[in-house]
Amino acid sequence: MVKFLCVVMMALISPMLMAKSIVVLGDSISAGHGIEVSQGWVALVQKKLDDNHLDFIIHNASISGDTSSGGLARIDQELSQHKPSVLILELGGNDGLRGLSPALMKSNLAEIIRRAQHANAKVLLLGIKIPPNYGKRYIDMFYNVYPQLAKEMNVPAIPFLLEDVALTAELMQSDGLHPNTQAQPIIAEKIWQQLLPLLN
Repeated sequence: MVKFLCVVMMALISPMLMAKSIVVLGDSISAGHGIEVSQGWVALVQKKLDDNHLDFIIHNASISGDTSSGGLARIDQELSQHKPSVLILELGGNDGLRGLSPALMKSNLAEIIRRAQHANAKVLLLGIKIPPNYGKRYIDMFYNVYPQLAKEMNVPAIPFLLEDVALTAELMQSDGLHPNTQAQPIIAEKIWQQLLPLLN
């Protein structure tokens, strides 16, 4: 009986051990602020992986309010713990909302990417935009960080994750900053199209 139970337990555990890992390092947009976590884009992408019989498990290491500096402080632990095949990097929005230096943000994100690549993880960079009241010069400096990084670090990127979402009131929460439940499938599909080639 004991031997039988051991065999059953191994059969259940083995697929988990074989599954590769994806880590999402992000802020409130990826953490599912204001919505059920099960309805967020991370959960929806996991469902796509499962439906396509792809043996990947997503570990969502996103924290609402996190900045690029916070992500840099956490990346080594996430890489060591989960040993991801892919890192989905969605940070910087809170740097912008706090008016922090775009140059420092770029430096932090670049170092996160370097450490992930050194750990043999592919990186998908998710860009974000900030509201227009921060002034054109700052907004341009901020937004240009993402395409610059994508080119310099040779990583695929989505220039603006909330494109087709942010300017549609029906897809945003009342704060005007966070996508609602209806927007999550749109975001998930956008990420899925970029993520899929990295899994082969």
